[in-house]
Amino acid sequence: MNSSIPISVEGFKNLEKELEALKKERPIVIQAIKEAREEGDLKENAGYDAARERQGMLEARINYIESRMARFNIIDLKTLSGDKARFGATVGIEDIETGERKEFLLLGPDEADYSKGSISVFSPVGQALLGKEEGDEIMVDAPRGKIHYEIISIEYQCDK
Repeated sequence: MNSSIPISVEGFKNLEKELEALKKERPIVIQAIKEAREEGDLKENAGYDAARERQGMLEARINYIESRMARFNIIDLKTLSGDKARFGATVGIEDIETGERKEFLLLGPDEADYSKGSISVFSPVGQALLGKEEGDEIMVDAPRGKIHYEIISIEYQCDK
């Protein structure tokens, strides 16, 4: 799977900053491992174990970000508009059964954060919304069963 991954300009810049910070942390972790190793017995050396674990997580995250950089399709959210839900749209939906309303910004998987009101275009709800218009109804399979939503609004940053 070598397809492109959508990401906003801001999301890409944030990942670049994270990558830079992680790379700056490398020598600090290597020094912590060296110092812990000098303490002697590595079998019961919690500092050594913690530093090695941190190094593993650090390298895994660096590799993950670097492996995706070439696949990113960087999109400026300020240039998008339209009446269909797609990447960069803020979509308002209403649960047809309960009347509960939610609003989501559709982003790529590397920047979507449900707690901040954004979801991935690759998530079940994101997939169901793509290409739809105001007034359309979608059905999403959720742990509690199928949920029916009506799309009540679609906005882009340039529309605001």
